[in-house]
Amino acid sequence: MTLRPVDTSRPHPARMYDYYLGGKDSYPVDEEAAERVISFLPAIKVAARTNRSFMNRAARLLADRGVCQFLDIGTGIPTEPNLHQIVQTVNPQSRVVYVDNDPVVLRHAEALLRSKPEGATKYIEADVREPEKIIEGAQKILNFEEPVALSLVALLHFVSDEYGPYDLVNELLAPFPSGSFLMLSHVTGDFDPDGWAKAVEIYRKSGIPAQVRSRDEFARFFTGLDLIDPGVEVVTNWHPEPHRKFAGEQVPLYVGVAQKP
Repeated sequence: MTLRPVDTSRPHPARMYDYYLGGKDSYPVDEEAAERVISFLPAIKVAARTNRSFMNRAARLLADRGVCQFLDIGTGIPTEPNLHQIVQTVNPQSRVVYVDNDPVVLRHAEALLRSKPEGATKYIEADVREPEKIIEGAQKILNFEEPVALSLVALLHFVSDEYGPYDLVNELLAPFPSGSFLMLSHVTGDFDPDGWAKAVEIYRKSGIPAQVRSRDEFARFFTGLDLIDPGVEVVTNWHPEPHRKFAGEQVPLYVGVAQKP
């Protein structure tokens, strides 16, 4: 894989997310932007942690249901356990394709490609707005005759309406057979409109096309699909972990998993 130079002149959402998680793979420009967001949206750090936990729970749930192929777009900087580690624990033969457009993620691709011998992983450098490129690359490792789980976790709030996010999701799902799944999480301004308006402004001034969405706008991504119980929920209410307590804290993140009929 050819390494592109890292652009440290402006923030990148994957590196800002890593900073929210307490990671070390960010640059001063990312940390400055992230701290500005945290200053009036401290809940974003909790949202990042609970989002990661949702990905783990959703991937394991689908693996337990027999899904052994995953296409994870917007992978981000690896944080163990990675998706392939979760699903290959359930089924060592699971195959996972990771997709991201940040060269920092590419530099960590070795961690993403440590598959169990029975399974396989692949990394594609691409943007979610390049569905044809993603599908072409994914077909080299995934069998589109069998169900695939499409993971767009904490990604679509970086695809504003001018890029047609609903059409993009439909285009990505189209080649997959009946029985495939869609895993989504998305931040919302429903609980703090003013704070999230400021956060979106910071991202957009940095060249990141951010957009928060309401519950109804998020639910629209699942049109034509069969939602798994409990449907669209705030992340802390979706198959909650018994040992995690949030003391009534409202985490501004909607999640859901649905199956293609």
